[in-house]
Amino acid sequence: MGFILGVGLALTAQPFQVSAQGTGLSFSGLQNVRGLPVEITSENLQVNNQTGETIFTGDAVLGQGDMRLSAPEIRIIYDAAGDNRIERLEAYGGVTLVTADEAAEGQTAIYEVAAGTVRMQGSVLLTQGQNVLTGDTLFVDLNTEQGRMEGNVRTLIQTNP
Repeated sequence: MGFILGVGLALTAQPFQVSAQGTGLSFSGLQNVRGLPVEITSENLQVNNQTGETIFTGDAVLGQGDMRLSAPEIRIIYDAAGDNRIERLEAYGGVTLVTADEAAEGQTAIYEVAAGTVRMQGSVLLTQGQNVLTGDTLFVDLNTEQGRMEGNVRTLIQTNP
């Protein structure tokens, strides 16, 4: 039997932090794929060596281990020092991120690699098993395994009978 907490939560102006049993905002699945090879497919590829950007457009899909990120546009911004380190990964135009443990959708996603943070914005939908969270913005700190959903938050948490 499930219940919806969204009515009271959507009315609060404060950010909502989830800590209910079985629900979390840690994106633990992203930690599990670090260091694995990355494969990207798309219709088009544009490389700008002056800005350090690589842009994949047209049904772009980035895969690493069991993680998949898909969007009409995926941008990879490399470190300005020129050591081939990825500084930031950006996805636009309707983003889907799937790991072994969760799936998230939003209009945009930005992963700051050095900071270890992920921000998804625009009608964000996060599913973890049978639990569902929605809101305007999802922010996850992969290093601290903490996260928050902000703006128009609704939550559906499945409970044990």
